[in-house]
Amino acid sequence: MYSKRQRLVGDLSDLIRSGRLAHGERLPGENQLALQYQVSRGTVRSALSELQQLELISTQAGVGSFVTFDGVQLDQRIGWARALADAGAPVTTELLGIEAVEDQALEEEFGETAYVAVRRLRRERDRGVSLETATVPATGLLADLPETGLRDGSLTKTLEAAGRISVGGDQWISTERLDACAAGLLGRSIGELFLRAERTSVDVEGRLVERVVSLLDPDRFQFHLTFGHR
Repeated sequence: MYSKRQRLVGDLSDLIRSGRLAHGERLPGENQLALQYQVSRGTVRSALSELQQLELISTQAGVGSFVTFDGVQLDQRIGWARALADAGAPVTTELLGIEAVEDQALEEEFGETAYVAVRRLRRERDRGVSLETATVPATGLLADLPETGLRDGSLTKTLEAAGRISVGGDQWISTERLDACAAGLLGRSIGELFLRAERTSVDVEGRLVERVVSLLDPDRFQFHLTFGHR
């Protein structure tokens, strides 16, 4: 059974490959596609990302965003725990839990019905600097994560072992005030303003690798955008 996202990718691919959507012609807007296919804008963005990976469409070249900690760029491909360690940051990672969950938004986008959430807290001494929830598909080796745990304590290594290797995706940045639960875990005040990062990674086949939602101390984490050629 095809998900709504797969149907959207298939329909647009057919339009482009058949020539009904001419070379250089602009695709319908996100809002129009979301309305036409009865999906969220997140599903539309994910489908367009896959079409770009298939080299069927192109977007503005040379644009990328990076996360920094105290001004040092973090390589998200190797996982933040290793990236922070490589940067010499005195930050420790605490695994809060791994549990099976349902996620309707991800099911709509990617068609998989079962997921696993991995929650982690990062501290510098006694003060929390980030709170993170990574949601991955509960398929293959990943379905047993609540019982087996992470490989070598690394979600990146665990995903690679399961054959889910990221080749692209997107990231959205906003702000969020800490609720009582998040404030308690981080050792912060309720209502304190944190950065909120939502990053969705997909593999070469357009399958979900992970969706990570992070609450980040704005005094320590920043987002850096590059564009064009230098």
